[in-house]
Amino acid sequence: MKVLLNGSSYSIENNCSVVALIKNLELNGKYAVEINQTIIPRSEYSNQKINSGDKIEIVQAIGGG
Repeated sequence: MKVLLNGSSYSIENNCSVVALIKNLELNGKYAVEINQTIIPRSEYSNQKINSGDKIEIVQAIGGG
């Protein structure tokens, strides 16, 4: 199915959870996930299913100095 991930079209499997998407993207470190303008608590990543057409934003914290 298709979703909008950080402003770009992206294909994922049906019944994909947030944790499965994160694993597929191979993300490490700290990040925040928002689906349809709602921030998803980290404790809900495995339960939160992604639906076709969802608008997903993933923001990673990057240190600098």
